[in-house]
Order: sequence, then structure tokens, then C-alpha cells
Amino acid sequence: MQIGLIGPPFIAVPPLRYGGTELFIANLARGLHSRGHQVTVYANGDSRLPCTVKWRYEHSDWPVQDPVRSEFKNLDHISWAMHDAARYADVIHLNDVAAVPFTRFTDRPVVVTLHHPHEPALSEQYQRYPDLQYVAIANWLADREPMPRLHVIHHGIPVDHYTSSSAKDDYVAFLGRIAPCKAPHLAIQAARLAGIRLKIAGEIQPVFKAYWENEVAPHVDGRQIEYVGEANPAQKNRLLSRARALLFPIQWEEPFGLVMIEAMACGTPVLAFAGGAVEEIVQNGVNGFICGDVEEMAERIRGRLPAGTTCREFVARRFTVDRMVDRYLSIYEQLVPARARAVAESARSHGRSDSGTRPVLHPGDRLEGDRTVCGPSA
Repeated sequence: MQIGLIGPPFIAVPPLRYGGTELFIANLARGLHSRGHQVTVYANGDSRLPCTVKWRYEHSDWPVQDPVRSEFKNLDHISWAMHDAARYADVIHLNDVAAVPFTRFTDRPVVVTLHHPHEPALSEQYQRYPDLQYVAIANWLADREPMPRLHVIHHGIPVDHYTSSSAKDDYVAFLGRIAPCKAPHLAIQAARLAGIRLKIAGEIQPVFKAYWENEVAPHVDGRQIEYVGEANPAQKNRLLSRARALLFPIQWEEPFGLVMIEAMACGTPVLAFAGGAVEEIVQNGVNGFICGDVEEMAERIRGRLPAGTTCREFVARRFTVDRMVDRYLSIYEQLVPARARAVAESARSHGRSDSGTRPVLHPGDRLEGDRTVCGPSA
């Protein structure tokens, strides 16, 4: 099967540091590629995958500095990617609401994964395109969305890529955006109440610079409260695997929260506040606890926590790449025969056959190992 997987142009796939959507795209693309499917990922030229990668913008451009410029860049990237994928793909898989209006220009089957919290304005846009197949990444989100063709597929990770350690150091971790909705300031409060060190890792985006300067940075002393910067995959493994717990004191409806299952894969329980997908991932006493407030989170830090082996086994049963790929393929495979029948019926009615098109190399394309990297002329 030929699959066009379209992501945003700003962050490499997989991400070097921040990038939940890009990590999802990388995991899905690798999983599909390993099953023998011909996958083309539309991202930027810094992306590194075993399958075909096509790009219009060569380098990453994150964090966003100019929102207007970035919006035009995204639309330019999406329109180009949609036009290219429509030439050959059996299925086009989108990961951005901005791409949805472009689906009117292709008869290829389209799947759209929703990576964001529920927003009425976004739902209204989706409802204008009821023939698309939508995927919510958690049940709570599916319950809010009105689209008729709506599936639920939880994210999955390659568990073997995560280092698990039963030996823990005397600290807890926070890993995520330094933003009010993620609430590292509440993680600081919980760690102080518990009398334990806290290591904070995450991106300080320009839009949240004031939050960092006013709510977080004044409490970072380099001893009890330490900011370690952004974490690449190796650093993330070390940080999570040696922590007693991951603190996840969110102040919003979390769409999914990949870091929760990453921590569990590292043998580290999660102490979280309720919201969004948290209740679908954290089970009290099994892989962490859902806490009612900062005081309860501090008590849980001081108390007995679930075993690391139990946390990792939980992810290995429920949140693997293989399980995620199986479920996406079940959608793709239903769509492809339906389109083939429609094309055949259309061809018969016009007295001709139509076998579709297949991708070709263009000037400027290059080969890297077993993958084709296609530049702006693609």
C-alpha cells in the first residue's frame, strides 16, 4: 500500500527534542515501513527515517518566531504535499486541521488524526468535511467530537527503545513544555512539600517566556530545583529511568500525553492531575496515581510507589507501536478497496481503465541509503 503521511514543516521527524506530533509520525511511519508498505513522509529536510521523506523546506524552523509567516509557510507546505500525494497515494494521512480544506481537490481516501484538545471552532471545520475518516487519540476527545466517521486509536511507542531501571535516584522529574497548561510551577510546589529534588526538562517557547521568568525560573536554585534544558532521546531516557516518579500536574484537558507512557516504559510511575486522557493512561496503584491537588501529589511522592516492572508491562500490553499500526492499517485497508471499486465503476462508465499513478524521481531528489529524499522540485 502507498501511504502519504503529511506532517507540519517546522520540526524534524523524528524530533531531536520537542515534538509530540512528530514523534507520533515517526513511530507510525517506521511501523508501516517495517510491514512492507511504501510510506512517504512530508516533513522538512532535517527528518531522518528509513522510508521516503519529501520536503519543501530543508531545515527545521522551531520555535515559531513570526506566527503570520509561519502560517503561510505551513499552508504552502501542506498544499504542495497534498498535490504530490494525490498523484500516487492509496491513502493520505493528515495531522493538521489546516490541511483539511485541501482534501476537496483529491478523490484519494483521507485519514485525519486529531492531535489537539477539543475546540468548537475546529470541530465546526471538521464537520464541513464529513466524508473524511477522523481519528481521536483518546476516548475523552472522541466523546466531544461530532464527526460521523470517528475512530479512537491511542498512541503507541517502541517500548524496547526505552531504558528501564529499577535503581532510582532521589529525585522526581518534570518533562514537557514550560507552559501554564503543563504547570511545572505546581511540580515545584509538590517537590518542595515532599522535600525531594526536582529535575525539570523542557522547551521554553517564546510565547511563554514571561511564565518562565515569573513562575518557574525564580525557584530554580540548581540544588533542590534544577532546570536541565531540553532533552534529546538519550537524555530523556536517563532522566526518566532514574527518577522516582514523573510529575504531570496538568491544568488542561491533555490530548494524550506521550511523556506519560514514555516514563512508564522507563519503569517510572506517573503522578498526575486528572484531565483529558490522564484517566485512560494512569491507573491508581498500578502505574502511578491521579492526585487531587499539590498536597496529595507530595504525599504520593513520599509514599510507596508502583514497581517499575509493572509500569513497563502496562505499556507493553496497551501502548505499543504494533498495536497502533494494526489499528491504523485496519482503517486504511477498508478505504483502499472502497476507492478501487469507485474508480473501477467510474472507468467502466467512461469506457476506459484507470490504474492510477506512481511516484517518480524529480530533479533535485537524492538517495540516502535505502530512502529517497526529495527536495523542493519534487
